[in-house]
Amino acid sequence: MKNVKILHLPLLFLFVHACFAQADFAPYFFDNGPYSHNGNLALFSLSEDTAVGTQIYCLNGTDPEGQKVRYGLSFDPGSKEYFRVDPESGNITLVEKLDREKQDSIDVLVSITDGQSKVVERVTIFVMDANDEKPEFQNMPAIIDVVETTESGSSIYKAQAVDKDTGSGGSVTYFLQNPQSSLFAIDRHSGVLRIKSGEMLDYEKTKTHFVTVIAKDGGGTFNGKEQFLSSSATLTINVIDAQDTPPSFIGTPYFAYVYEVSGPGSEIFSVNAKDGDVGNPNPIRYSFDDGDDGVFSINRTSGLITLLTLPIHLKREIFNIKVRASEVSPEGRLMDYSLTTVVIRVVDLNNNPPTFYGENGQQNMFELTMYEHPPEGEILRGLKITVNDSDQGANAKFNLRLIGPGRMLRVVPQTVLNEAQVTILVEDSAAMDYEKHHFLTYKLLAVEIDTPERFSATADIVIHLLDTNDNAPKFSSDYYIARIPENSPGGSNVVSVTAIDPDSGPWGEVKYSIYGSGADLFLIHPESGIIYTQPWASLDAEVRSKYNFYVKAEDAEGKYSLAEVFVTVLDLNDHPPAFNDNFLEKTMVIGAPVKIEAVDDDAEVPNNVIEYAIMKAEPDNNIFDIDADTGEIVLKSYIKSMAIIQNITKQRDCTWSLLVQARDRGQPSFSTTAVVKIDITEATQLKGGPLGSFLLQNRNKPLQILGMLAGVISLMVVVTVIISTAIFMRNKKSNRILPNRRVRRRPRKQQTWNFKNPFKEPETPGNANYNNNVSTAVRHWPPPPPPCAPCLPPPPPPYIPGERQWVVPTGSTVVAPKPKKKPVITRQDTVNKALVSELKMRLEQKRNNSFT
Repeated sequence: MKNVKILHLPLLFLFVHACFAQADFAPYFFDNGPYSHNGNLALFSLSEDTAVGTQIYCLNGTDPEGQKVRYGLSFDPGSKEYFRVDPESGNITLVEKLDREKQDSIDVLVSITDGQSKVVERVTIFVMDANDEKPEFQNMPAIIDVVETTESGSSIYKAQAVDKDTGSGGSVTYFLQNPQSSLFAIDRHSGVLRIKSGEMLDYEKTKTHFVTVIAKDGGGTFNGKEQFLSSSATLTINVIDAQDTPPSFIGTPYFAYVYEVSGPGSEIFSVNAKDGDVGNPNPIRYSFDDGDDGVFSINRTSGLITLLTLPIHLKREIFNIKVRASEVSPEGRLMDYSLTTVVIRVVDLNNNPPTFYGENGQQNMFELTMYEHPPEGEILRGLKITVNDSDQGANAKFNLRLIGPGRMLRVVPQTVLNEAQVTILVEDSAAMDYEKHHFLTYKLLAVEIDTPERFSATADIVIHLLDTNDNAPKFSSDYYIARIPENSPGGSNVVSVTAIDPDSGPWGEVKYSIYGSGADLFLIHPESGIIYTQPWASLDAEVRSKYNFYVKAEDAEGKYSLAEVFVTVLDLNDHPPAFNDNFLEKTMVIGAPVKIEAVDDDAEVPNNVIEYAIMKAEPDNNIFDIDADTGEIVLKSYIKSMAIIQNITKQRDCTWSLLVQARDRGQPSFSTTAVVKIDITEATQLKGGPLGSFLLQNRNKPLQILGMLAGVISLMVVVTVIISTAIFMRNKKSNRILPNRRVRRRPRKQQTWNFKNPFKEPETPGNANYNNNVSTAVRHWPPPPPPCAPCLPPPPPPYIPGERQWVVPTGSTVVAPKPKKKPVITRQDTVNKALVSELKMRLEQKRNNSFT
């Protein structure tokens, strides 16, 4: 039995393993409902305005055995891939822009796997609408025709606009752009356009109307904000003329004449009528209604009246003939008509000149009052002038001419037969200017044409022009330049501007005002145009010296013009020069200057230009000079050493007190003084030759010292590197280290070069005269040795009355011992010593490193 148990042990293991293999369950998603952002993506919705790159969902599931799961996401073949999933975390990110109007749902295959089993589910993501589409008109812009007799309140058009959005964002309401000034109204919901109640179209007033319709949606959210979208389109409405106006005669009243020389068929007169419906006029047919007595005829289409018999058969001298003008419809039917009277007078002899008549009979003077610049082509209706020649036929035919200034007016008709109503038209509106002519005087001349007598008549026409506001004020200049001294008291006049308006009355009255960023400190008198400073204003050229602003000239009706004003604040000398301190301490090295500086706060020259002068020096006045422009103080040219100074003052202490004055060049001039304490020292040669002297002389100029030291150090480093490299290469070739040998050479007499130091101030020439002028003698190099004893003071200048005489101090002097001449140390020796010292230091460091 024991053996049997051993035999069946492997079979039991296989059975247990098979049971465990069959117990592997597939992973699954959590179903957290449609409003969750975590689960299996079922019934998930997403707004179309979601930004690309947004994490929108997180797939979440588990494996019953606790295995780690991975997530997947795929789309049907040919579909756009809008999302991407992180397989580890299950985070889903939007990678393509959504558009609900193009695709309102997206099918997605989501999967979860534990490495052995994979579960795939198809889910649908719904794209929710955002208000991103504006309404679009379907039938506009458009052009429609509407008859002018269409009744008030009638609908004439229906606007249609569609918004692709849903909800309130897809609802559309309609508005007119300018509803108050329009003859039309629109239903905001249906878009039906109607003629407003109580309004009628009139072709004779306006032939075309342009109506702008606005379609606006109900609003909705987009990118988290509420917005309303709209669009507009224009509807063009052409008004169709209707036959609602009868014909009208032109040029009435009509007067015609029959002369004794006329025969049957003679043309007497022509009447002219036009259809009042100018949009679609009908032809006119003429006929007699009464008064022709059968001796006249009229052309039905042209309106020409002719004589049918000889004048001697006419029984009346005057015929009042009524003429009818009737519209003819396209079908040939007579429609509306108008009547007028043609007065025909029978004339036999040329015994009457042309004569002008007014409302009250014969008249030779006509006056009219009218506004300037009437519209061109307008009839001067206030002039009721009739011209008549009582003769008949050619004797009553004459020309009319208008004689006067320019070609402002024109007379119609220019040729008259017997009698006519004189019409004067405006030819040049711009020339009828009240500012040029308060009144116009013309001569109306009527001259017979074909008569031997050439009778004529004249009438005076006087037109009184009334002014209108047709001009804006105009400045005498486009800009004004003014200058005003600083510190001028408040209320000071700056400049006066002038603008003229040629119009009369209140229209010619000009009011002035100023504005602009530079006008805060200024005021202007509204009537005189005088610009002055504010009462509290304080002008300071040092603070601001330039102002500019605009001045406006305006008439009573708001017509205006502008000019620019430039104000310069003139600098006054109101600041004295000022030193940094009233007591200054300076150290002077003999041969080098010291500088003092004062500042003047005035803005312009010469007020801020400073001149320096030494007013007094203690203990002696005749030892210093000062540059009047720069303020540099130097010793007199003959002072070369401290011994000379001590010989002058008889004191060992070389400290001077100078009273220095700084005076500006303004008018009046201001000045200030300061006490300058100067400690005079003598430059001494340091160990190192000229370098030490340079350092001492320029100790007040650190930048020059640093520049010189940097140049010397750089040169030494370069030379050291070159020598070290040469020694190393030589030792490398010989493969041994040579002992350091010190070679002593006898110094050769070398030529000394004259190197000019760019950082060093120019020295005072070696020779000086006692007139304090620089000598022109050339300084030789090397310089002569220093004097063994101090020089004597210069001889006293000649006595000048009113000036202090030069007093030569008396006292004993000690001859200083002559200094020993130092050995000449050349630049080459200095460099060699430095290189040798550095090589020694490097060898010692190398030995110490080997021992350690």
